[in-house]
Amino acid sequence: MRILLVEDDRLLGDGLQMGLRTSGFVVDWVRDGDAALAALASESFAAVLLDLGLPRQDGMSVLARVRAAGNAVPVLILTARDQVADKVRCLDLGADDYVIKPFDLDELAARLRALVRRSQGRAVACLVHGDLVLDPAARSLTRAGVPVVLTSREFDLLRMLLDACGRVLTRRVLEEQLYAWGEAVESNALEVHIHHLRRKLGADLIRTVRGVGYMVAELAR
Repeated sequence: MRILLVEDDRLLGDGLQMGLRTSGFVVDWVRDGDAALAALASESFAAVLLDLGLPRQDGMSVLARVRAAGNAVPVLILTARDQVADKVRCLDLGADDYVIKPFDLDELAARLRALVRRSQGRAVACLVHGDLVLDPAARSLTRAGVPVVLTSREFDLLRMLLDACGRVLTRRVLEEQLYAWGEAVESNALEVHIHHLRRKLGADLIRTVRGVGYMVAELAR
Protein backbone atom coordinates (compact mmCIF):
# COMPACT_ATOMS: atom_id res chain seq x y z
CA MET A 1 0.00 0.00 0.00
CA ARG A 2 1.18 3.50 -0.80
CA ILE A 3 1.75 5.96 2.03
CA LEU A 4 3.01 9.53 2.27
CA LEU A 5 5.83 10.12 4.75
CA VAL A 6 6.13 13.75 5.92
CA GLU A 7 9.37 14.10 7.89
CA ASP A 8 12.06 16.82 7.72
CA ASP A 9 14.80 14.86 9.50
CA ARG A 10 16.79 13.30 6.65
CA LEU A 11 18.35 10.51 8.70
CA LEU A 12 15.07 9.46 10.27
CA GLY A 13 13.18 9.85 7.00
CA ASP A 14 15.66 7.71 5.13
CA GLY A 15 15.48 4.99 7.80
CA LEU A 16 11.68 5.06 7.85
CA GLN A 17 11.44 4.90 4.09
CA MET A 18 13.73 1.87 3.89
CA GLY A 19 12.19 0.13 6.90
CA LEU A 20 8.60 0.58 5.77
CA ARG A 21 9.46 -0.58 2.27
CA THR A 22 10.81 -3.76 3.84
CA SER A 23 7.39 -4.16 5.52
CA GLY A 24 5.67 -3.95 2.15
CA PHE A 25 4.73 -0.28 1.94
CA VAL A 26 5.27 1.92 -1.09
CA VAL A 27 6.64 5.12 0.46
CA ASP A 28 6.73 8.63 -0.98
CA TRP A 29 8.66 11.08 1.20
CA VAL A 30 8.35 14.86 1.48
CA ARG A 31 10.14 17.14 3.96
CA ASP A 32 7.87 20.13 4.59
CA GLY A 33 4.24 21.04 5.09
CA ASP A 34 3.73 22.75 1.74
CA ALA A 35 5.05 19.72 -0.14
CA ALA A 36 2.76 17.47 1.90
CA LEU A 37 -0.33 19.50 1.00
CA ALA A 38 0.66 19.57 -2.67
CA ALA A 39 1.14 15.78 -2.70
CA LEU A 40 -2.18 15.14 -0.98
CA ALA A 41 -4.00 17.46 -3.39
CA SER A 42 -2.71 15.65 -6.47
CA GLU A 43 -2.08 12.02 -5.43
CA SER A 44 -3.92 9.22 -3.64
CA PHE A 45 -2.41 7.55 -0.56
CA ALA A 46 -3.60 4.77 1.72
CA ALA A 47 -2.29 6.65 4.77
CA VAL A 48 -0.10 9.57 5.89
CA LEU A 49 2.73 9.41 8.41
CA LEU A 50 3.00 13.01 9.65
CA ASP A 51 5.63 14.72 11.79
CA LEU A 52 4.58 17.87 13.66
CA GLY A 53 7.78 19.94 13.63
CA LEU A 54 7.89 20.72 9.92
CA PRO A 55 9.25 23.74 8.02
CA ARG A 56 6.91 26.06 6.06
CA GLN A 57 3.77 24.65 7.67
CA ASP A 58 3.79 22.55 10.81
CA GLY A 59 2.07 19.19 11.04
CA MET A 60 -0.99 20.46 12.89
CA SER A 61 -1.61 23.07 10.18
CA VAL A 62 -1.24 20.40 7.51
CA LEU A 63 -3.67 18.12 9.34
CA ALA A 64 -6.23 20.90 9.81
CA ARG A 65 -6.10 21.88 6.13
CA VAL A 66 -6.34 18.28 4.94
CA ARG A 67 -9.46 17.68 7.01
CA ALA A 68 -10.96 21.06 6.05
CA ALA A 69 -10.60 20.00 2.41
CA GLY A 70 -12.67 16.91 3.14
CA ASN A 71 -9.78 14.46 2.70
CA ALA A 72 -10.42 11.46 4.97
CA VAL A 73 -7.05 9.75 4.40
CA PRO A 74 -5.88 8.03 7.61
CA VAL A 75 -3.24 10.14 9.38
CA LEU A 76 -0.77 8.81 11.94
CA ILE A 77 1.13 11.49 13.85
CA LEU A 78 4.77 10.56 14.52
CA THR A 79 6.43 13.07 16.81
CA ALA A 80 8.69 13.67 19.80
CA ARG A 81 5.99 15.78 21.47
CA ASP A 82 4.68 13.76 24.39
CA GLN A 83 2.40 16.31 26.07
CA VAL A 84 -1.21 15.25 26.52
CA ALA A 85 -2.37 18.62 25.17
CA ASP A 86 -0.62 17.98 21.86
CA LYS A 87 -2.16 14.51 21.58
CA VAL A 88 -5.63 15.83 22.34
CA ARG A 89 -5.33 18.67 19.84
CA CYS A 90 -4.14 16.40 17.04
CA LEU A 91 -6.85 13.82 17.67
CA ASP A 92 -9.49 16.55 17.78
CA LEU A 93 -8.15 17.97 14.51
CA GLY A 94 -8.73 14.59 12.86
CA ALA A 95 -5.62 12.47 13.43
CA ASP A 96 -6.32 8.74 13.61
CA ASP A 97 -3.34 7.72 15.75
CA TYR A 98 -0.45 9.32 17.64
CA VAL A 99 2.96 7.69 18.13
CA ILE A 100 5.80 9.22 20.13
CA LYS A 101 9.44 8.99 19.06
CA PRO A 102 11.43 6.83 19.65
CA PHE A 103 9.27 4.00 18.35
CA ASP A 104 9.42 0.37 17.28
CA LEU A 105 9.27 0.01 13.48
CA ASP A 106 7.26 -3.23 13.59
CA GLU A 107 4.65 -1.59 15.83
CA LEU A 108 4.52 1.44 13.55
CA ALA A 109 3.92 -0.78 10.51
CA ALA A 110 1.18 -2.66 12.38
CA ARG A 111 -0.51 0.61 13.34
CA LEU A 112 -0.44 1.76 9.72
CA ARG A 113 -1.97 -1.51 8.56
CA ALA A 114 -4.68 -1.19 11.21
CA LEU A 115 -5.50 2.37 10.15
CA VAL A 116 -5.84 1.36 6.52
CA ARG A 117 -7.88 -1.71 7.43
CA ARG A 118 -10.34 0.34 9.48
CA SER A 119 -10.61 2.97 6.75
CA GLN A 120 -11.68 0.18 4.39
CA GLY A 121 -14.27 -1.11 6.84
CA ARG A 122 -12.51 -4.40 7.52
CA ALA A 123 -12.49 -5.84 11.04
CA VAL A 124 -9.99 -8.64 10.46
CA ALA A 125 -6.43 -8.46 9.19
CA CYS A 126 -6.44 -11.34 6.71
CA LEU A 127 -8.17 -11.19 3.35
CA VAL A 128 -10.09 -14.36 2.53
CA HIS A 129 -11.48 -15.23 -0.91
CA GLY A 130 -12.61 -18.82 -1.29
CA ASP A 131 -9.62 -20.98 -0.39
CA LEU A 132 -7.20 -18.04 -0.65
CA VAL A 133 -5.98 -16.44 2.59
CA LEU A 134 -3.75 -13.38 2.29
CA ASP A 135 -2.03 -12.09 5.44
CA PRO A 136 -0.76 -8.49 4.96
CA ALA A 137 1.27 -8.54 8.19
CA ALA A 138 3.15 -11.74 7.41
CA ARG A 139 3.07 -10.95 3.67
CA SER A 140 2.01 -14.51 3.02
CA LEU A 141 -0.57 -16.20 0.82
CA THR A 142 -1.99 -19.69 1.14
CA ARG A 143 -4.36 -21.60 -1.11
CA ALA A 144 -6.25 -24.42 0.57
CA GLY A 145 -3.63 -24.20 3.31
CA VAL A 146 -0.70 -24.52 0.92
CA PRO A 147 1.75 -21.57 0.74
CA VAL A 148 1.92 -19.73 -2.57
CA VAL A 149 5.13 -17.85 -3.33
CA LEU A 150 4.59 -14.38 -4.78
CA THR A 151 6.99 -11.57 -5.59
CA SER A 152 6.56 -8.35 -3.63
CA ARG A 153 4.75 -6.63 -6.53
CA GLU A 154 2.51 -9.63 -7.13
CA PHE A 155 1.57 -9.71 -3.45
CA ASP A 156 0.74 -5.99 -3.35
CA LEU A 157 -1.27 -6.19 -6.56
CA LEU A 158 -3.29 -9.15 -5.32
CA ARG A 159 -3.90 -7.44 -1.97
CA MET A 160 -5.28 -4.37 -3.75
CA LEU A 161 -7.58 -6.45 -5.93
CA LEU A 162 -8.85 -8.49 -2.97
CA ASP A 163 -9.34 -5.30 -0.94
CA ALA A 164 -11.55 -4.01 -3.75
CA CYS A 165 -13.31 -7.34 -4.39
CA GLY A 166 -16.29 -6.76 -6.66
CA ARG A 167 -15.02 -3.42 -7.94
CA VAL A 168 -12.93 -2.64 -11.01
CA LEU A 169 -9.58 -0.94 -10.40
CA THR A 170 -8.18 1.04 -13.29
CA ARG A 171 -4.65 0.69 -14.55
CA ARG A 172 -3.86 4.18 -13.29
CA VAL A 173 -5.07 3.45 -9.77
CA LEU A 174 -3.13 0.20 -9.60
CA GLU A 175 0.11 1.75 -10.87
CA GLU A 176 -0.22 4.74 -8.54
CA GLN A 177 -0.45 2.43 -5.54
CA LEU A 178 2.23 -0.02 -6.67
CA TYR A 179 5.01 2.43 -7.51
CA ALA A 180 6.55 5.35 -5.62
CA TRP A 181 7.74 8.57 -7.20
CA GLY A 182 10.78 8.14 -9.39
CA GLU A 183 10.41 4.38 -9.86
CA ALA A 184 10.78 3.29 -13.46
CA VAL A 185 7.63 1.54 -14.66
CA GLU A 186 7.74 -0.47 -17.87
CA SER A 187 4.70 0.01 -20.09
CA ASN A 188 3.64 -3.64 -19.77
CA ALA A 189 4.71 -4.20 -16.15
CA LEU A 190 1.16 -4.41 -14.81
CA GLU A 191 0.14 -6.94 -17.45
CA VAL A 192 3.19 -9.06 -16.63
CA HIS A 193 2.26 -9.15 -12.92
CA ILE A 194 -1.35 -10.03 -13.78
CA HIS A 195 -0.13 -12.83 -16.05
CA HIS A 196 2.07 -14.28 -13.30
CA LEU A 197 -0.77 -14.15 -10.75
CA ARG A 198 -3.09 -15.96 -13.15
CA ARG A 199 -0.45 -18.60 -13.79
CA LYS A 200 -0.03 -19.20 -10.05
CA LEU A 201 -3.67 -18.85 -8.95
CA GLY A 202 -5.77 -19.72 -11.97
CA ALA A 203 -6.93 -17.79 -15.01
CA ASP A 204 -10.40 -17.08 -13.60
CA LEU A 205 -9.44 -15.23 -10.41
CA ILE A 206 -8.56 -11.86 -11.95
CA ARG A 207 -10.91 -10.58 -14.62
CA THR A 208 -9.99 -8.06 -17.30
CA VAL A 209 -12.66 -5.41 -17.90
CA ARG A 210 -11.65 -4.20 -21.31
CA GLY A 211 -10.98 -0.51 -21.56
CA VAL A 212 -11.37 -0.09 -17.79
CA GLY A 213 -9.08 -2.26 -15.66
CA TYR A 214 -9.01 -5.41 -13.54
CA MET A 215 -11.08 -6.93 -10.77
CA VAL A 216 -11.60 -9.96 -8.55
CA ALA A 217 -15.28 -10.89 -8.66
CA GLU A 218 -17.23 -11.53 -5.48
CA LEU A 219 -17.99 -15.19 -4.83
CA ALA A 220 -21.55 -16.40 -5.16
CA ARG A 221 -23.27 -16.93 -1.84
